[in-house]
Amino acid sequence: MAKTGRRRYSVTILLMETPQSDHSFFGHPRGLATLFFTEMWERFSYYGMRALLILFMTAGPANGGLGFSVPKAGAVYGLYTAMVYLLSLPGGWVADRITGQRRAVLIGGILIAAGQFCLMGPGTGFFYLGLVILVLGTGLLKPNVSTIVGQLYQQGDRRRDSGFSIFYMGINIGALLSPLACGWVGERISWRLGFGLAGVGMVAGLIQYVLGWKYFGEAGLHPAGAGSPEQAQRQKRRAAVAALGALAVFAAAAGLAYSGAVEITAQIISNALGVVLVIITVAVFSWLLLGNEWSAVERKRSAAILVLFLAAAVFWSAFEQAGSSLNLFAERNTNRNILGFLFPASWFQFVQPFFIITLAPVFAWLWVALRGREPSSPAKFAAGLLFAGLGFAILIPPASAAMKGALVSSGWLVGTYFCHTIGELCLSPVGLSAMTKLAPARLAGMMMGLWFVSIGIGDYLGGRVASLYESVSLPTLFGVVAGVAFAATVVLIVLVKPTVRLMSGVK
Repeated sequence: MAKTGRRRYSVTILLMETPQSDHSFFGHPRGLATLFFTEMWERFSYYGMRALLILFMTAGPANGGLGFSVPKAGAVYGLYTAMVYLLSLPGGWVADRITGQRRAVLIGGILIAAGQFCLMGPGTGFFYLGLVILVLGTGLLKPNVSTIVGQLYQQGDRRRDSGFSIFYMGINIGALLSPLACGWVGERISWRLGFGLAGVGMVAGLIQYVLGWKYFGEAGLHPAGAGSPEQAQRQKRRAAVAALGALAVFAAAAGLAYSGAVEITAQIISNALGVVLVIITVAVFSWLLLGNEWSAVERKRSAAILVLFLAAAVFWSAFEQAGSSLNLFAERNTNRNILGFLFPASWFQFVQPFFIITLAPVFAWLWVALRGREPSSPAKFAAGLLFAGLGFAILIPPASAAMKGALVSSGWLVGTYFCHTIGELCLSPVGLSAMTKLAPARLAGMMMGLWFVSIGIGDYLGGRVASLYESVSLPTLFGVVAGVAFAATVVLIVLVKPTVRLMSGVK
C-alpha cells in the first residue's frame, strides 16, 4: 500500500514539475507557445473589432454605420471596453470555483467567436447582442489564459517576468495584424465583414489551443482545491448557483428593456457602471485587507496590489484612448495621405503593437540582465505613468493647430504611440507577473481578474473622455489627461519604498 502511495505521489510530482523544467520554447516551457498563439488570435479578434468600433458607430447609415452621435458612441465604447475587463473578475472566479482556467479559456474563446459573428447581423439588435456575448467570452478567457502562464513557472523562477514579456509580444502580434486586415476590410469593403474577419481569427486561435492542450501539464486543469472532494463539489454547486442567478438577473433586465417596461439606454448603463466600478473596487479590497481568512503577509501583499491597481487604472485611462479619442483624432484631424494613398484611420492602431514587437524582446532581456539592479515593480509602474503623460503632452501643440482647421502630420500620433509603448512595457507585463506572485494561491484566477478590472476602469474613463471630443477643446482635453498622469507619477514615486515593503519579499 505504501509503494502505491509513493508511486502516485511521484507521478503527481512529475506532472507538476514537467512544465517547470521544460525549456523548449526559447528557454521557456513549451506550453507558453500554445498560450502565446491563443492570446495572439484572441487579441487579433479584439483589436480588429476595436479599431472599427467607434468609427462604425459614428459613420452614417448611408456609409453602412449606425449613425450614433459622438457622446453616445463614446459612452457605448467606454461601456463595452470597460465591461470586457470588468467581467474578468467573475470570469476568474468561475475558473477558480467551477471550471478551472483551462476550460474557462476554451468556453470564452467560443463565445468570442460567436459574438464577432453576431456583429455581422443587421440592425442595432444584433450589434448589442454581439457586444454582450463578446463581453462574456473575453471575461472568461482574458484573466485565465494569463493565470495559466503564471502556473507554468515555480515560485522564484526568474524566467517568469521574461516569460510574460514574451507572452505579451504574442498579444501584440495579434494587435499588429488585426487593424491592417480588419481595418482595411471594414473601412474599404464592409464594416460587418471586418467584424466577421475578427471572428475567423478567434476560431483559428481555438483550434491551436485545443491541439496544444497537452503541453500544459497540470496548469489550469482543475478549480482551486477546497480541502476535500466533498468540499470541492459543494463549492462548485454554490458557485454554479451564483453564476446562474447572475445570468437570470441580467436576462430579466434585458427582457424588461426590450419590452419597453423600463427605459435602459447606453448612456444610463454607462453612468451606472461608474458607480458599480467604485463599489466593486471598494468591496473587493475591503475583503482582502480586512477579512479574517487572510494571513498578515497576504494582507500586506493585497495592500501592495491596491497601490499597483490604482496606478494601473490611471495609466490605462490614458493609454486606452487609442481606440477612442485618438482614433477620432486620426480620422478627423490627421493627414493620412502618403504619396497619394489615403490609408484608413484604423491603421494607426497598427503603430503601437509594432513598437511593442520590436521593443518587447529588449525589455525581456533587460529585466534579466539587470539582475540585482532591476527596478522594483512600483518603480516600473511610475515610469509607465510618466511615459503615458508624455504621450499626451506632445499632442498639445498639434491639437492647437487642428483646432484652426489644419490636418496635422501623422508623426505626432506616431510619437504619442511610441511614448505609450515604452510606458506599456514598463507596466503591463510587469503587472501581470506581479499579480501571479502577490495573489493568494487559492484566488489566482480571481486576482488576475482584479488586475483586468483596473484596465476596465481605465477604459471606462477613456470612453468618457472620448465623449467630450466635440465639446471640449482638444488642447485642454489632452492637457488634462497628461496632467493627471504626471500627478499620479509623482505620488507613486513617493510610495515606491513603502509598497516594496508591503510586497513582503516578492521581487
